Amino acid sequence: MSDQPRISSVYVVSPEGDTGKSTIALGLLHSLGATAARVGVFRPVARSSNEPDYIVELLLDHISADLDYDDILGVTYERVHEDPEAALSEIVMRYHAVAERCDAVVIVGSDYTDVASPSELNFNARIAVNLGAPVLLAVSGAGRTADDVLQVVQMCQSELLLVHAHLVAVIANRCQPDELEKTEKALASLDVPAWCLPEVDLLKAPTMAELQTAINGELYSGDPELLQREALRVMVGGMTAEHILERLTEGVVVICPGDRSDVILSLVNAHEAEGFPSLSGIIMNGAQLPHPAIARLVEGMKPKLPILTTSLGTFDTAHAAARTRGRMAAGSLRKVDTALSLMEQRVDAKTILERIGVAIPQVVTPQMFEYQLINRARAVRRHIVLPEGDDDRILRAAGRVLQRQIADLTILGEEHVVRARAAELGVDLTGARVLCPGESEYTEEFAVKYAELRKHKGMTLDRARETMADISYFGTMMVATGMADGMVSGAAHTTAHTIRPSFEIIRTEPGVSTVSSVFLMCLADRVLAYGDCAVVPDPTAEQLADIAISSAGTAARFDIEPRVAMLSYSTGESGSGADVDKVRAATAIVRERRPDLLVEGPIQYDAAIDADVARTKLPDSQVAGRATVFIFPDLNTGNNTYKAVQRSAHAIAVGPVLQGLRKPVNDLSRGALVQDIVNTVAITAIQAGE
Repeated sequence: MSDQPRISSVYVVSPEGDTGKSTIALGLLHSLGATAARVGVFRPVARSSNEPDYIVELLLDHISADLDYDDILGVTYERVHEDPEAALSEIVMRYHAVAERCDAVVIVGSDYTDVASPSELNFNARIAVNLGAPVLLAVSGAGRTADDVLQVVQMCQSELLLVHAHLVAVIANRCQPDELEKTEKALASLDVPAWCLPEVDLLKAPTMAELQTAINGELYSGDPELLQREALRVMVGGMTAEHILERLTEGVVVICPGDRSDVILSLVNAHEAEGFPSLSGIIMNGAQLPHPAIARLVEGMKPKLPILTTSLGTFDTAHAAARTRGRMAAGSLRKVDTALSLMEQRVDAKTILERIGVAIPQVVTPQMFEYQLINRARAVRRHIVLPEGDDDRILRAAGRVLQRQIADLTILGEEHVVRARAAELGVDLTGARVLCPGESEYTEEFAVKYAELRKHKGMTLDRARETMADISYFGTMMVATGMADGMVSGAAHTTAHTIRPSFEIIRTEPGVSTVSSVFLMCLADRVLAYGDCAVVPDPTAEQLADIAISSAGTAARFDIEPRVAMLSYSTGESGSGADVDKVRAATAIVRERRPDLLVEGPIQYDAAIDADVARTKLPDSQVAGRATVFIFPDLNTGNNTYKAVQRSAHAIAVGPVLQGLRKPVNDLSRGALVQDIVNTVAITAIQAGE
């Protein structure tokens, strides 16, 4: 018998095309990513040998195993046609090469492109049996009643049983909203768990870029970035401008000839106007361009709305657009977030993982840590204020936070401007509150409170009113008064601009005199805490002790068992000098204030993290070689070290997480990515919840 560890796997199979297997596979990958260190994907039969498999490209972005595109492909449809048995043998061989490098694998069945005999479901079931993988059956509810869906599932069960495939769960995807509850009740009669996902128009909507390809069009004007926005509806603008305006809906694309100057101008203006829906684009058909005077007028308006041109006639343009089905590709962030939200809210991932036998991991990967952050934030569901509503990254992150129900949000900025730009980006901010500090009903109330709070510093009410127009001060006052539970800022502002108001308004926790920060460093197999790397330039021994105690508390809050290393260029009693003495004194203060904490110092980094070095330098230490919280002697050392580890070890640095304040305010790097912002919002919500 093999002594290799057992691989947890699940085979997503369907009896037909367009079931939305990619949505299901994506959700499974994220669920497995929270419980297994190396999660991979395998595609037994690729869509085509002539072009990349977009489903593979999508899922490759969400795995944690070290696999390349070519690694995770089995065979082509052509190979299956030529010799099904030989193809099956090759699939088994290639799968095991992937499985050896993974702890869990999501196997995504074929897409009903071409295989006719034996039935494709039967062939996929045979693959599953040969791979030793349990089956998750995906069926489509599109255009079907609850009884129809149940009948399809029962037929599939019979076919799976014939080849001894082990069915562990059923997901009916793309169900009609009015049939959803009935379908759930019908599938409850099955002997395996079953869930239903509703049809979501966004997931099948093509982007403007996909429509451009379908009509062989060119970008006439507009922001190329907005070609990634989904077209939720296509309308032929064959009527007068006023009647077209009456029929506009959110995300619509209007097709009209380029010589319809009245329509073109009306649509461009409607897109910008308050009270009208945000369009996804305009398609000018028939190789007609606007009159030069109109073209000059449009150019002067500098519309961001994408306007495409095509030589196709009205019928052919509309036909091509109508039959273009959107793909959930690697760059489809809004679709990915929607798919993950669907799976998180409607499918019990824990039940599926138990049924496919996922082992309890011994390590914590970045993907696992990130998934756990999101889950914990969702559980406490706090209200976070985002002051920088004029930054596209903030808007995209806000859309993701709302979509996945990570937190409730207030965004600061002019409401019309914020919502209009979000709509252009395809971001749904329906669930967010938008406030403008210069116009808000709360500004005067905040100014009065701030003037009272700072009167000992000579603050007047007039100056307080001016101060409250600043987004950082307004957002901080929202946190201080309980209108928000926490704040995340800094994408477009300095750290000082973000946290200075906190010092003045929120102030420090009892017993803490130093506001500091940690980075949560997600390495390949563990998460460490590094402090302070962002706030205190040259801490005293007392401040260093404050930083250590706060960092240990932050680490524990995020399930990192705190073992604190007070770092220096010397270990134990071997060195002397002002810098070493400062660390030695800080260590003594920590031990006096928190005798329950495991702390070692002064200690060098290698002795703190490497067990072999620790056995030589500090053999009796409970921290040496096992440290999880690393306290740097100054900001210069801390900032450079975290960046060196981040780049050299390909670690994910989450933070800086501010600590020591009575209420959570967190700073962003000005180079923060959308996911960095989402993670920081989740961390802030968790801090507020505890």
